[in-house]
Amino acid sequence: MLRLFQRQAPEQAAHIEVAHAGAIYRVALKRVATSRRFTLRVRTATRDALLTMPSRSSLKAAREFAERHAAWIGARLARLPEPVAFEPRAVTPLRGVDHRIVHRPGERGVVWLEASERGPLICVSGERPHVARRVTDFLKREARRDLEAAVARHSKQLGVKPRRIVLRDTVSRWGSCSSTGGLNFSWRLILAPPFVLDYLAAHEVAHIVHMNHSALFWKLARRLHPGTDRAEVWLKVHGANLHRYGATWE
Repeated sequence: MLRLFQRQAPEQAAHIEVAHAGAIYRVALKRVATSRRFTLRVRTATRDALLTMPSRSSLKAAREFAERHAAWIGARLARLPEPVAFEPRAVTPLRGVDHRIVHRPGERGVVWLEASERGPLICVSGERPHVARRVTDFLKREARRDLEAAVARHSKQLGVKPRRIVLRDTVSRWGSCSSTGGLNFSWRLILAPPFVLDYLAAHEVAHIVHMNHSALFWKLARRLHPGTDRAEVWLKVHGANLHRYGATWE
């Protein structure tokens, strides 16, 4: 019996690289069926460019478009704020308040908070190479504690029960709710003011009742968190900046 084999389409590239003035820029590709033209934007979280393109467009056309705008990409990337690694003397926000990281290698404990005349401190013991990981782990624990408390409070108000809470380092979403009631959040919400974290908790709990962004959903979300509009504005203005902390890009 004869079989007919259909040749598979070549794998589509996830990104390309373009050069300008001696620098090379990474451009991620996103194919969208409903897109009718090429659009470019620079992403703070990943410090690269994203090219959205029609799904049927060729890789050659995408590369030519990106190369024509390489100077623009370079200029926008140069304007991004510098990344802040979690290292001694670095300053990072915690619940919306700047804290300075201080290395205390000879003291007991792992990570703890202190007040000082120059402002609040995040103190870290142990060897210098472990500081960044310990600060990150501490912030994730604080984020889980705050988010679990906020989710429990909002869930009780609605009489619902999430299946689980998962923390991730997401780029495109601050939170999400699965069809089974599982909630996902970015741990970086602990860097934002508390009303922002509380809003995201309320937002995702409301999705357990309404798995959409209908008028009924927004009415419920605003009932849980009256400062919804204020939090949305804060995230729009400052949210992307949270991704610079704990970064190690060169």
